[in-house]
Order: sequence, then structure tokens, then C-alpha cells
Amino acid sequence: MKNSKLIMILAIVMILLFPSCKKEWKFGMPMAKEKIRIGVIHITDPFHESSGYSYAHQMGIEKMKQNLDIKDEQVLYRVNVADQEHLYIESRMRELIAHGANIIIATSWGYMDTCEKLAQEYPSIIFAHATGYKYNDTNFTNFFGRVYQARYLSGIVAGSQTKTNKIGFVAAWGKDNSEVTGGLNAFAMGVERANPEAKVYVKVTHSWFDPMGEAAAARALIAAGCDVISQHCDTATPQIEAQRAGVWGIGYNTDMSTEAPSAVITSVLWHWGAYYTSLVQSVINGTFTTTPWFGSLKDGIVNLAPLNKNINWDPKTIRIIEEEQLRIESGAYNVFNGVIKTNDGKSIGREGAVLSDDEIRNKINWYYRTVSEL
Repeated sequence: MKNSKLIMILAIVMILLFPSCKKEWKFGMPMAKEKIRIGVIHITDPFHESSGYSYAHQMGIEKMKQNLDIKDEQVLYRVNVADQEHLYIESRMRELIAHGANIIIATSWGYMDTCEKLAQEYPSIIFAHATGYKYNDTNFTNFFGRVYQARYLSGIVAGSQTKTNKIGFVAAWGKDNSEVTGGLNAFAMGVERANPEAKVYVKVTHSWFDPMGEAAAARALIAAGCDVISQHCDTATPQIEAQRAGVWGIGYNTDMSTEAPSAVITSVLWHWGAYYTSLVQSVINGTFTTTPWFGSLKDGIVNLAPLNKNINWDPKTIRIIEEEQLRIESGAYNVFNGVIKTNDGKSIGREGAVLSDDEIRNKINWYYRTVSEL
């Protein structure tokens, strides 16, 4: 009995003097690949989808796992986490942390404030948030891409195909959201590059994910005479509505020709694996940085899906798309160049200059001159 008490006392003393042999991650430290545990938060359930926003992110996670030989059991998921229910978001993230996640990937805009809060509480856990603007100096970063570059190219496609010179755009948010509006404006510039007579009409759903609202918006645009329907929203519903109405469509996030093969002429694609691979590799290497990541066509984070093979494409259109893509990838052109006219008669930018990344990501609260709200 005395020996047992002595052993217990010695054990307590050892714990007090040497609390743990386990090293928690700190900024600048490498992390062994086998120690990586990734928690992913999705706004919908990509495991029961074949296209759309969450599905594109999940394809990026799968690509990262393949590139880095990350095992299935090293990645944990929470799905169908609405990005406006902050207490629920927090509880899902805490669950992932409790199950050992040391990297949290939060894929939707509304997860940003929760990431900021928990990053302060858990300094040894890395938080990476898609589409937002907040970050810190140690363990919280954000990431996105210059999707407006691919939007511009898709606008060339749309402008070449319209017969009514009316092109519709289903938008999740209005001018208060620079991500959506910047892409819409770039799209309109591409439309104008191919067809100066065409106009773009936007219908706002006020939600990232609202299949019924997206369907209603697409139908309203089609009823107004739009014969090409593009979108910045989460589901393929606008493309399905385009197919039902016998008009063309341009998908988003993934190749939506899988849902609407007779309507979709191309899609603006996200290849999130380019970022997820670099993120996890940097954690393994000890080179992780919280500097926001903003990829481009050149990085491969965004691109266009192959053009619909059932269309007899004008070689001039193909040539313009290829030339403009080369200009963008070379750095000679970045869409928001020079003086840009808005639809309320004002001017943005200046001759010989290009809008900064900060302006493009956070301050595009205007519509291009050929855009009208429906």
C-alpha cells in the first residue's frame, strides 16, 4: 500500500514538473504528415451531389489527398452546415476539434467570424477560410481565386451565342458583395468583347444556396427574353431551367453539363485542389503562412470547362478566347484595366492602371455599364 501511494505521488510530481511530452503546433513548425487531421465544413452535402459549390470543394479535397497521400481517416467532415446559423457552425467546428482536427477548412463565406473566434481560442489549430477577408498573423488565413478572369472568358462565350442580345445572370447577392458583383462585371465585359450590342440582366436571390429562388430567378430572366443564362449561386438549378426552356446556359463551380447537357455551353470551374494541396504541404513543411491566397488562371485554380461539342463554333470566337486567356495568364491584362464605365454614368479606375486585388475582392459595389437589374 505504501509503495502504491509513493508511486502515485511520484506520478503527480512528474505531471506537474513535466506536463506533457506532446508538442503542440506553433507557427513556423512543421507537422508530420501522419499527424495531420483535417476537419472540413460544407454548406451542403457533396457526398450526395454531382455538381455545385460544395461538390467542387470536395473534389479539391480528394485531389489534395491523392497528391499528398493523405489517408481517408485523416479527414473528417461536417455537412449541411448552414452558413448563417453561427451557434451551429461553432458547435460543428468544436466537434471536429474534439475529434483531433488540427486543420479546419471552412468552405463558405458565413463561417468566417466563427473561424476568427476559434482561432484565438485554439492557437495550435490552423483555420483556412474560403472567400472571406479576415485572417491573423499565426493560425488563421483566407483563400480565394481570380474567378473573374474565367468569368470574363465565359462572357465571350455567352456574347457569341446570344440571338436576342439579352443575357441573364442569376446572382446570389447584389452590389453589396464584391465577389459576386466583380464576377458579374467581368462576365459583362467578356460579353461586350464578343458582342457590343448585347446586354446583361441580373436577378438576385439573396442567398448562396436557394434552389427554389434560383429557379424563379432563371425563369424570370428567360421570360424577359434572355437566351443565355449564367449564374453565381450554388446549385445547377438555373442550368436545368435553361434546358427546360430551350435556351443556352453557362454553369458555375463544376461542369454543369452533367445536369443540363443540351443547355450548358461551358462552365466556370473551380479547381480547389490547387490550393488545398499547397496548404497542407506548407503545414507539413513548416512553411505555412497566413498571408491570404488569391490564385488565378495561371495557377490553375479557375478555368473554363470544354465548350459544348454539339455547337458549330465560329473559329473567330475560339481565337478570341485563346488570345484573351494568354493575355491574362501572361499578366498583360487583368480584366479590370483602365477606366471602367458603370451603369450609373460614373467611372472607376484610371488610364494605364489596373484595380488592386483589395479593390477587386472587397470594393466592387457597382455594375458595369451594360448590366441592368431585373
